[in-house]
Amino acid sequence: MTIPDFKDIIDAHQLIREFIHCTPIFTSSAIDRLIGAQIFFKCENLQKTGAFKFRGACNAVFSLTEEQANRGVGTHSSGNHAAALSLAARMKGIKAHIVMPSNSPEIKKKAVAEYGGIITLCEPTLQSREVTLSKIAEDLGIVIVHPYNNSKVIAGQGTATKELLETIPVLDVVMCPVGGGGLLSGTAISAKAISPYIKVIAAEPTGADDAYRSFKAGYIIPSIKPKTIADGLLTSLGEINFPIICEKVDDILTVSEESIVKAMRLVWERMKLIIEPSSAVPLAALLENKERFSNLRIGIILSGGNIDLGNLPF
Repeated sequence: MTIPDFKDIIDAHQLIREFIHCTPIFTSSAIDRLIGAQIFFKCENLQKTGAFKFRGACNAVFSLTEEQANRGVGTHSSGNHAAALSLAARMKGIKAHIVMPSNSPEIKKKAVAEYGGIITLCEPTLQSREVTLSKIAEDLGIVIVHPYNNSKVIAGQGTATKELLETIPVLDVVMCPVGGGGLLSGTAISAKAISPYIKVIAAEPTGADDAYRSFKAGYIIPSIKPKTIADGLLTSLGEINFPIICEKVDDILTVSEESIVKAMRLVWERMKLIIEPSSAVPLAALLENKERFSNLRIGIILSGGNIDLGNLPF
């Protein structure tokens, strides 16, 4: 188990720079007034495939040896990582085998197929996903690229905060959502390397608060039957991610479903940006803790914008 450091993030950025979007950083005076702070939104909802996940998938795929690449890659995912790995593999000219639960939204299956992913459907359980992927890996010899418990993926995700702090060097706080911990661990490595005194704070739904409880307990507490609109944050923390989070993250805040919907709507209405519920979780934490963040300069990673427009929460 290799734990990445900031040099790995620098190397990742050098490797993937020509393939990714250097996403814009937007501000909103209306949201600043509401929170009582100055907020800089790093818009990974405008990244290729609509989420930060493309950074990590791209680094993992383009780091493969020629022998590994020839075997192809694979993962199990019903969401953003599936699309990201499919596109990265297509750009590399190799095959991506994606195991998806049979109840995955049609819009996500369609996206993966359009990006060139070879889809195998399975029963909608974690065990079925893992068993199906293991069988494909055994039969075809593919390289499995885990969505967050992977050093190359973590290093790729850390490039978003590297770009943020290269553009806005003076920040008091950097925030992002936490699910499996790939984005958070990469964010924390970059933030603390570039600005040692910056605070790294994650946000998580109260109905899926395993990262918060794990962080406080000092050991990984699995996510069991999470319930939240933020469907990108349902997974348990990865074994590589957790020690990084324990060492470099200052706090994890939990937020209500009502605040997530309010924050999401706020970004849609005030900033004219399409973000998914998971992206809105850090802003929801600011809405619930205005006094704590009063007058600070805060960077937020808007993690993604992939949402079914026919099924909005407002």
